Parts: sequence; structure tokens; C-alpha cells
Amino acid sequence: MRIKIITDSACDLPREQAEELGLELLPLTTVFGSREYLDGVTMSSRQFYEMLVETDEIPHTSQVTPAQYAEAFQRLEPGEEAVCIALSSKLSGSYNSARIALADFPGRVYLVDSETVSIGEQLLVRLAVRLRDEGLSAAEIGAALEREKRHVHVLGLLDTLEYLKKGGRISPTAAFAGGLLAIKPVVTTVDGEVVLLGKARGSKNGNNLLKSYIEQAGGIDFSMPYALAYSGLSDALLQKYLADSASLYEGRTDEIPVCAIGSTIGTYAGPGAIAVAFFGCK
Repeated sequence: MRIKIITDSACDLPREQAEELGLELLPLTTVFGSREYLDGVTMSSRQFYEMLVETDEIPHTSQVTPAQYAEAFQRLEPGEEAVCIALSSKLSGSYNSARIALADFPGRVYLVDSETVSIGEQLLVRLAVRLRDEGLSAAEIGAALEREKRHVHVLGLLDTLEYLKKGGRISPTAAFAGGLLAIKPVVTTVDGEVVLLGKARGSKNGNNLLKSYIEQAGGIDFSMPYALAYSGLSDALLQKYLADSASLYEGRTDEIPVCAIGSTIGTYAGPGAIAVAFFGCK
């Protein structure tokens, strides 16, 4: 049976890669004032950060709608099933939109709440592709993702907590403390929500803190999908992180997947962030 994998643009998977992998990528909407843009469709990540720098308007995001999901489900061919992976339900209404749309497609679509964000969600999408290509059924893929998502770690080193505060994704108290101390905050997701994990002065100390948290998780399981990402107009900070953390990667992998954080997550992370997502060694 043919299996279709559907996800949303918050996973920050480049659209061309999504097409190569045979995925359907549904865009969230980013809004600047009265102007709406489809993440990765009518606005690239570079265009987003240029606009973020050039305008005083504070962007916000809008979930994938039930109608968008219903249209995607309607495109299923006879006998075809789907696995749908959504941005954490505690951070967006997209998961609930998909659940509403499911009412008309009983037994054909297996919906997974990723309980994570950005490249953390992307890891589950890439795992679903691997399992699809291995011949697993939609039900088997969905069950595997539910088991494995507990082992996903996503860590972000931010330049500021201001964007998370403005977007209501972290408390004003936590954001104020971060700005007052001029720190580089490290955030993660816990039970589907963004939490402040630690703080460091300067990018080098921040990189060391990321390395420490990765080691605490048991290290990166390089047999599973993993990814790195950056926000803003340059990947210079990410390259610095890789240089500072070479011992984590050298001799363990021939390729380090890197992508840009798009407008959906960039609205809350802001520019100057780097992120690491991996399955912890069990």
C-alpha cells in the first residue's frame, strides 16, 4: 500500500528536499501587519529576516487550517494512506486543525503530535520517510513515531529571549532576566512546550553549554536522523559552534545536515540563533 507523509512548514525542511522525499509540506502563515506570507512558498527564510530587520512591525504566525488539511487528505488516492506529523499541539493549533479534518477520513490518516518544533519535528519526518521506504504500513510508522519521539532532543542557543516573549512562548519574567544579564539563553522543548534550559555569557560559553547538554543526553545517535539549523542571514554562528564542538561529530559522520530556520519558527527565535536536534543514545 502506498504511504503518503504530510507535515507542516514549521519542521523547517527545505521545500526542494521535501519534494525529493515525496512529502506534502503544508505552509503556516506569517503575518506582518496586514500582509500575509506562506512560509517557504511566498516568503523565503532570507526574505523573512531581511523584513524582520527592515521593519518595526512585529510578525505573528497563523496555523495550518482544517480546510488546508482536508484538501491534503482529499488528494489521497484510492487505497492510499497517510501519516501526518504536526508541530507541537502546545505551540500551535495546527495539530488540532488536522484532528478536525480527520473526521472525514477515518482509518486512512495517522496523526502524530510531534511535541517538538523546527528541526526536532523534522527528525520525526525524516524517520517516517525512512520507515516508509522500508515498507512499513502507515499504522506501523505512526506507532514508531509515537515511541521514538520521546528520545528526540532539540536545543536552541538564542541571541535573545525577546522574540519568544513577544510571541507569548516564554514568560516575561524569564525574558527580562535574560536581557538583564546579557546572556545567551539555551532553550529546549519539554512536554511540547518551550522552556529555558540554561544560560551562558557569550557564544563560546553557549556552545560549550550545548555540548554539555548533548553529552548529558547520552550523545547523538548517529544511526538516526539528526540536524542543525541557524536563523538570520548568515550561518557564521553555526559554523563557530561546529568548530567549538568538533569532538562531537568528527569520525562519527560524513555529513552534517544543516538548514535555515524559516519564518514560522524565526518569528519566535529571532535572528542569531542556532539549533541542534538529535535522537539521544538509548
